[in-house]
Amino acid sequence: MNNIIFTALKLFIILTIITGLIYPFTITFIAQTILPYQANGSIIKINQISAGSELIAQKFQKPIYFWPRPSACDYSALPSGATNLGPLSAGLKKSFNERLNFFCAANEISTAEAILKANEMLFASGSGVDPHISLSSALIQSKRVATARKYDAEKNLKIQQLILANSEPPQFGFLGEARINVLKLNISIDNLK
Repeated sequence: MNNIIFTALKLFIILTIITGLIYPFTITFIAQTILPYQANGSIIKINQISAGSELIAQKFQKPIYFWPRPSACDYSALPSGATNLGPLSAGLKKSFNERLNFFCAANEISTAEAILKANEMLFASGSGVDPHISLSSALIQSKRVATARKYDAEKNLKIQQLILANSEPPQFGFLGEARINVLKLNISIDNLK
């Protein structure tokens, strides 16, 4: 009996060292050596100051910035996630109508245009921290951003060109649709001359 307990204890200690120390340190070393930017959270820095992660949406509310998708967790990565409201929920319908009215008024578009071209701006992201929006949602917001920044028609055209230049193709060329990272786009707009 003592032999079985002693063997189990040795196996427990060996596996703890392998899975609790050696494996995590090895993976961390490999990640830091091969992919240090990604291993450290894909943090975008401006003048050595962290602006945010390109993987997690941030809350942009000012009209001079492009807005990300709505978030059920208020853009907090801890905990992230969607709501559990079902399609017949009065709360979901109310929040949809509020977002629809606000988005249409802010961007001076019709409800039909918002539903057809920017529907992801009306529902919360599944993760709550989705950093991307569709190109059509960005293009709809470009007029608002240009007006808020007091840009002329030429600079408004430059904003639209920035949207197209910063767009990302569908993943692997066929999964999803073309999209744009809101943080990167807002940084590009801030640097527009």
